[in-house]
Amino acid sequence: MSDGLSALRLLVIDDNAQMRIIIGSVLAGAGVAQIYYAPTGEEALRMLKHTQIDVAFVDFDMPKVNGLDFISAVRGSGAVYATLPIIMLTGHADLKRLAAARDRGVTEFLRKPVTARSILDRLNSAIFHPRPFVRCDSYFGPDRRRKRTTPYEGPERRASAG
Repeated sequence: MSDGLSALRLLVIDDNAQMRIIIGSVLAGAGVAQIYYAPTGEEALRMLKHTQIDVAFVDFDMPKVNGLDFISAVRGSGAVYATLPIIMLTGHADLKRLAAARDRGVTEFLRKPVTARSILDRLNSAIFHPRPFVRCDSYFGPDRRRKRTTPYEGPERRASAG
């Protein structure tokens, strides 16, 4: 996996400096050469306007622009970065938070405390196993279905599904 990581540009957004250092150290150790850091969601959104980013790691709980607000701003931007893979970090991975992040268009979810393996597993999933994006009246983001149990052939079937 490390051969392709050197070309990636990753953004780590967390108001906790130690968490930014932990995530960045793991990514750098895996071969990522370009890692950007933002202590706030506001700063990260400004950064996206002039810096091409391939994947963002964002904390759920931050002041002013939290992780959910960041996801909504990115997905609703209509900009080229609207399809940016976003990996959500949180210390409280309850179903309510998981559902809120999923419904805003998060790509992957990562529970704190993190391990090097969990960080790289989520990055691997976001890069090498991307889910197609879905756009409808109430949602824009990666397909929320992780597994297809039975093929749906009804009138509401998406053209790209199947």
